[in-house]
Amino acid sequence: MRAAVLHEIGQDKLEVLEDVEAVGFGPGKVKIRVRATGLCHSDVSAMNGVLPQPAPFVPGHEGAGEVVDVGDGVTSVKPGDRVLLCWLPACRHCPACKRGQTQLCLAGFVNAGTPNFKRPGGDVFGFAGTGTFTEEVVVDAGCAVPIPDDVPFDIAALIGCGVTTGLGAAINTADVSAGSSVAVIGCGGVGISAIQGARLKGAAQIVAVDPVASRREAALRFGATEAVSPDELADAGRRITAGEGFDYVFEVVGKSATARTAYEATRRGGTLCVVGAGALDDFLQLSMFELFFDEKRILPSMYGGGDVLTSYERAIALWRAGRIDLAGLITHRVQLAGINDALDQMRTGEALRTCIEI
Repeated sequence: MRAAVLHEIGQDKLEVLEDVEAVGFGPGKVKIRVRATGLCHSDVSAMNGVLPQPAPFVPGHEGAGEVVDVGDGVTSVKPGDRVLLCWLPACRHCPACKRGQTQLCLAGFVNAGTPNFKRPGGDVFGFAGTGTFTEEVVVDAGCAVPIPDDVPFDIAALIGCGVTTGLGAAINTADVSAGSSVAVIGCGGVGISAIQGARLKGAAQIVAVDPVASRREAALRFGATEAVSPDELADAGRRITAGEGFDYVFEVVGKSATARTAYEATRRGGTLCVVGAGALDDFLQLSMFELFFDEKRILPSMYGGGDVLTSYERAIALWRAGRIDLAGLITHRVQLAGINDALDQMRTGEALRTCIEI
């Protein structure tokens, strides 16, 4: 079968091969025919080594498709079911799950160290235990989440990561207050979803911050009240908040420099929500005095900061009701053979989300 493979960490191009085989099928497993997958920035971060991932590997973790076969003991889905892929399934038994923090369950990360594929040259891993830039993938049953028939595969794929992460950051983690002021730094697919979440929660002012003009223009269509470049953020804060700082600032880039900017843009007693996935060796520096004196809350948000299955259902309900726009997030579409075009579109900031149709 076909799959897009990164041979070595640090390479910037994927090779679409036809000699890849999905492996690991058996009890408790599900084989899925992937129909649509989104390109998330985390895929690029894994390719360049920012996020740890063994290679060679098939990127992709934001996918949806049809169940081809199920292993013994699987009762949650059956062949023919339409599903989205959850790259961080909850085991429901560990301490984190029992506390209700299922997004912190580590069970899914165990899969990342087990090859999902093979080819004549040896084993191939799947990013985040999945690997959706392929025709078929084998995953644990908990990774295959049934979706209603009226949810298209491309919409379901977005809900599998970017939409859930961004919406959840605003709704679950930060719990944005009605009438508040918000700034979102980084307006790709996740940042735009955070903007939509802040709008749903009733924020009065939502400032989108991004260096790419087309993304700033898009942010206005999705609910931002103003869109500025990074060097205009300080002036926007002075105008909108009388220099006090924003009530909530979302960092959706994953770099210490933008996290520091976000911290400075947050008012005393306000909330900085860190959504971007950054590198292990990229450290955010804060003085002990400012932590004490400013009393700003720093809230990291992992996969939307809530139970992912509940978040999926909420996103579908909001989409059905027309309260959020998901189709508008997909600005580009390519076939699997054009995956490197999709990578270029993401790196330049041209795309909010590119859908790879398989």
